[in-house]
Amino acid sequence: MHFAVTEPGKIIALETRLRSCRSVLTLGVRPNFSDYSPQEADMIRRAARIYYPSTFYADMFAAMGKSIFPSAHTYRFVQDKIKQSALFALLDIPHPRTRTFYGTHRQQKILSLFDFPFVGKIPRGSALGRGVYLISNEDELAQYLELTRTAYIQQYLPIDRDIRVVVIAGCVVCAYWRIADAGEFRSNLGQGGRICFDRVPDAACELALDTAIRCGWDDVGLDICCHNGRYYVIEANMKYGRQGFKTAGIDYFGMMEELIASGAI
Repeated sequence: MHFAVTEPGKIIALETRLRSCRSVLTLGVRPNFSDYSPQEADMIRRAARIYYPSTFYADMFAAMGKSIFPSAHTYRFVQDKIKQSALFALLDIPHPRTRTFYGTHRQQKILSLFDFPFVGKIPRGSALGRGVYLISNEDELAQYLELTRTAYIQQYLPIDRDIRVVVIAGCVVCAYWRIADAGEFRSNLGQGGRICFDRVPDAACELALDTAIRCGWDDVGLDICCHNGRYYVIEANMKYGRQGFKTAGIDYFGMMEELIASGAI
């Protein structure tokens, strides 16, 4: 893979996502802007674009008119299942039936609308399959409700695999099956799931691409599943892992350098 290497220091990133790209200078995310050295602060101010600015700085750079990648809009949905589900509903994107419950009577409200089993998730900040629970009875529901003040309840679809589709700058760059480990309903690699490159249906990639474009997300891993012949978007992951790229033999950092050099991102 060949790519143009720009002058060191001209391409600036804050988060470590591009740390192995030789054409990118990664400065790190400092909790106070004054923690950057005067030279670093000057580079940030003068850079034509900042890559992976972090959730903290994304809106600030956008407010000052600084070009960033991913977009501030993409960062606003990072690890926030509630906002993602609301956007899917607003855009009529196929998504497992999902509702959010608040208040002291959550258990009664949930049981009036969902039959066992169903899935309960920690709605904000969870990733890698952590904070996801298959709830089969009232005791398990009570235990889940002890963990979160906001109950995020989702229809359970009896599947043993889903599809991770990574979309960057309006293009599908990687897609693969994630197959759940025996006895496990979660297909996340962090929960024992395995990667499979059997033919990924075009319909799944088309749904992921359409979702990313309509939601305004320019760097996202979308989890797609098929149930009874219909495809659904389960959730969006802006902090997706790179194991799928590695297993597929894709040089992720080389790919990103090519996208930067070409102006695609």
